[in-house]
Amino acid sequence: QVQLVQPGGGLVQAGDSLRLSCTASGRTFSGYNLGWFRQAPGKLREFVAAISWTGGGILYEDSVKGRFTISVDNAKRTVYLQMNSLKPEDTAAYYCAASIYGDVYREISKYDYWGQGTQVTVSA
Repeated sequence: QVQLVQPGGGLVQAGDSLRLSCTASGRTFSGYNLGWFRQAPGKLREFVAAISWTGGGILYEDSVKGRFTISVDNAKRTVYLQMNSLKPEDTAAYYCAASIYGDVYREISKYDYWGQGTQVTVSA
């Protein structure tokens, strides 16, 4: 079992950058695939990006391609989401997640463990 801890997000202006992190406590990411999701008020949680624990198999949601970068540092047991050129529509609570399945997935149902979420607010 893995516990995922997310530090606080932030309030930024449109065009700014922000890096989210998510650290595993209790064990490494070995064997897990990792994802970032977000949920805006009144909307369903949606996929943002995913990566295998080896750093491969990267997937992005279309609206963040070219702006967001997912990466993993197994030595630090941390997965990152670098967000550049932020837009007001990126405002949401962001959640990291870990999957024990053997591939990288977009589907929420494939993820077994979740961080507590962190708020990102982008002002116009």
